[in-house]
Amino acid sequence: MDLFAPTHLIIILLIILVIFGPSKLGDVGGAMGKAIRDFKRAMNEPDNATTPLAKPDEVKAAEAPKPDKVS
Repeated sequence: MDLFAPTHLIIILLIILVIFGPSKLGDVGGAMGKAIRDFKRAMNEPDNATTPLAKPDEVKAAEAPKPDKVS
């Protein structure tokens, strides 16, 4: 037996309609659509945590110990 049979989906939709009511159903759908859009937008934007802030040569130069000057 298929989990997402048409009769199962109709029963699930009826339960959701009873829980939220017809007036809130549009608000719930709009909120879910906005959440999906925001999620997709976040997935497409470059992540600042994974992009290096400096070139690898600059990082190595900054990490290298500086010799003390002896007079």
